[in-house]
Amino acid sequence: MRVAIVNDLVIAVEALRRVIATTPGYELAWIAHDGAEAVAKCQADTPDLILMDLLMPVMDGIEATRRIMAQSPCAILLVTASVNSLAPQVFEAMGYGALDAVRTPVLGLSGQTDGGAGLLAKIATIAKLIGKSPRQRSYSTPPLKSHPQLLPPLIVIGASTGGPQALAKILSQFPATFRAAVVIVQHVDAQFAPSFAHWLDSQTLLPVQLAGSNCKLEPGKVWVAGTDHHLVMHPDLTLGYTSEPQNCSYHPSIDVFFKSVATHWLQPGIGILLTGMGKDGAAGLAKLRTAGWHTIAQDQASSIVYGMPKVAAELGAAVDILSVGAIAPTCIKRAR
Repeated sequence: MRVAIVNDLVIAVEALRRVIATTPGYELAWIAHDGAEAVAKCQADTPDLILMDLLMPVMDGIEATRRIMAQSPCAILLVTASVNSLAPQVFEAMGYGALDAVRTPVLGLSGQTDGGAGLLAKIATIAKLIGKSPRQRSYSTPPLKSHPQLLPPLIVIGASTGGPQALAKILSQFPATFRAAVVIVQHVDAQFAPSFAHWLDSQTLLPVQLAGSNCKLEPGKVWVAGTDHHLVMHPDLTLGYTSEPQNCSYHPSIDVFFKSVATHWLQPGIGILLTGMGKDGAAGLAKLRTAGWHTIAQDQASSIVYGMPKVAAELGAAVDILSVGAIAPTCIKRAR
């Protein structure tokens, strides 16, 4: 896999270069020292993956991501030293098509890099998604018995590349009196989850919080998956986390969550699969539809990456294929 580095700091470039060099099969494509240089180099020689810094002179990583995804799209992983303080910029860049974000490895005095393992794990996940490593087997959640109780309307949403902006647009249209419970699985590293939930909370009139273990759903609230384990629904209809299956390309997995909801939630709700690379969530959406849910896939025109919703459409998993702007009105109408 050919990997490019975009960073204006020499020491950061060297740390990234050394991490890439430790893995057979990874090749350094080129190095750019600002976003404008990266856009030009990407047009001339598009790599498989770009490790993109956010704060750079001439052109920052947000604008570079936007232009690259519009002109010569490829996988982009944001690599920055200040992940928490730059959370809004991270989510904006992900809205333009960046896949994920991770801290920049630190090059020590001994020449060793701290944080290289986390970067390599992210690169390996992206390699699976773009077909540069063997595919993993799919997983099915075993059926379990459910317990009847009075349930609020439930909306479950899965998203990946471009998801933050799509989610913000949808949630911003829900009124403060909206009585459905909303649960979101967004492909984002656990270290960004608290900032992501806080950012989403600022985009909507509904309260947004991280889903905790044994979390009971309530109407008019939004929960976001908050760890690298899979969010699941338990037989007692509370939310929780599990490390299995471990062979999923994404942690948390949308498929794992959707399938657990289809198994345990007694009252059909609304399942939504938004923009994203790969196919996570498509099989889960199909299971929700089979269970009687109203299922929605985002359309191609409004998707940053028409991967996951495309697979869902091809599987016949979606009752509706809608633009991102039409999803919230449909949810409001059906949740009444």
